[in-house]
Amino acid sequence: MKTELIWVGKTANKHFDTCIADYVERIGHYMPLSISTIAELKNTKNLSAEQQKEREGELILKLIQPADIVVLLDERGHEYRSIEFASWLQTKQHTVRRLVFVIGGPYGFSPAVYARANEQLSLSRMTLSHQMIRLMFTEQIYRACTIMKGEPYHHE
Repeated sequence: MKTELIWVGKTANKHFDTCIADYVERIGHYMPLSISTIAELKNTKNLSAEQQKEREGELILKLIQPADIVVLLDERGHEYRSIEFASWLQTKQHTVRRLVFVIGGPYGFSPAVYARANEQLSLSRMTLSHQMIRLMFTEQIYRACTIMKGEPYHHE
C-alpha cells in the first residue's frame, strides 16, 4: 500500500518541519509514504472562508485518483486510540492500493472534498492548528508502524 499525505501550505514552523521530516524518514523503513503540499492561495484578503475552502478543495481533488481511499483529518471524525489506529492501518494495508490522508487549510474542507472522502479521522475533539496536526499525525503513523511490528516505541 502506498500512503500519501496531502496538506495545504508549507509548514511554517521550522521546528515542526524538522520533526516531521524525521518521522517521515522513520516511516519510510516500514512503508512508502509521500507528502504533497498544496501551495497556499495568493490574494486571499478578498476571499471569504468558503471561497478559500472551495479553491483549496479544487487543488486537493486534483491530487486524488479515482481508486484512492481518502481520509480527512477532521475534528468531527472518528477517534482511535493508538493501538486501534495501528489495527485500522494494518487492515488498510491488506485491502487498499493507495491511502490518502488530507489535512486541510485553516478553514477546513469544501463540501466537494467532504463528498469525495471515504472516512474522517480525528486526533482530538479539540480544534488544533493544521500546522501542528502535521507533526502529531506523522508521529502517530510512525507509532502505528512500530505497534504493527511489535517494537518497543509504544508503551501500554
